[in-house]
Amino acid sequence: MQEPDNVLRILKETKISLEKNDSFTLKSLSNQTINTASLAQDPDNIAVAVIVYSLSKIIERTNYRQLAGWKKFYNNILLYLDKSIQDIEEKKYDKFREDFKNIRGSIENLSGKLKKYVKDVFRNADINKASRIYEHGISMEQTASLFGVSLYDLASYAGRTGIPDVPENYTLNTKSRIKLAMEMFE
Repeated sequence: MQEPDNVLRILKETKISLEKNDSFTLKSLSNQTINTASLAQDPDNIAVAVIVYSLSKIIERTNYRQLAGWKKFYNNILLYLDKSIQDIEEKKYDKFREDFKNIRGSIENLSGKLKKYVKDVFRNADINKASRIYEHGISMEQTASLFGVSLYDLASYAGRTGIPDVPENYTLNTKSRIKLAMEMFE
């Protein structure tokens, strides 16, 4: 795990924000992990970014709180966040990873509209956060692999968001590359 102290801070703030139904802060916390995730390509930071972002999207939709299974799902999320915080404090990173798998796994205990919505949120969060990593300069293929999303889904999403148009993503044309290489050997 890269930057465990930062992940611990983010998880503690996530729990507070979740209890306050503060989706804006949750999105901000998710974005704070993207730099570490893109630099180190650390799966733990990636998992935190996706889960926290997913929680922000779920909390935004207050109408789902009325559906069957919501209270149990919400309480399970809080329980697994508490466990993951404790596991990081105790440097039990394998248990932390298990807790995060359980957060995603708790979707399977849902039913009906709530299950479909939460599954869609997690799927879209994977693609969204993958696009942010791609925006930081990691290849699309490598990013898709890190997040377990299809190259097609990532390319479609990135194309709609204008990520390929970010100046950092432009490369030199062939003529400019040759000129640059020639200058290096002069």
